Amino acid sequence: MMTSTTTLAIGTGAGTLVLSAVSALVTGVLATSTFRHHKQVFAWTRRIRGRDEANAELDRPAEWLTDIYKAQCRLARKPCRAGDFEDISQTGNMIKGIADHTGALRPELTEVADRVDAYLATALPEPGPAPEVTAPELHAQLVQAMRQEAARGELARAVMAAEQKIKALRHG
Repeated sequence: MMTSTTTLAIGTGAGTLVLSAVSALVTGVLATSTFRHHKQVFAWTRRIRGRDEANAELDRPAEWLTDIYKAQCRLARKPCRAGDFEDISQTGNMIKGIADHTGALRPELTEVADRVDAYLATALPEPGPAPEVTAPELHAQLVQAMRQEAARGELARAVMAAEQKIKALRHG
């Protein structure tokens, strides 16, 4: 009888040892799995945060491009004088100021700034005190108005290209 109780006590001790070892092994596997999962979640969070910060940097140029586009649309097919270009001039200066600091958008913003300057250079002269306009003056103003409309179209294309680049950067 002594032998069977001793065997039973040894068997129970061995079973407890095996159960403890299996439990420790399962806990280790779960801990490793949890650690890997959290590592992936944190990496994903860093990527999302980085993308959000990059998108926030693109918000101001995108807003300014929209403002330029709206302003030049208001002036479409309308001969304009220098005073009519105030909004476009101001926004163009803001874009010039940040163009060098936005690496991915630098070429597009520089192109927009150049097109703004070209458009502003086409302003019609202020009317003089003479009530009558001679035929050569009228012809010169008509040619200038046509140049102005062509420059406006070039500006619109440059703005659209920059907006497309911003959209690609946000999704990419």
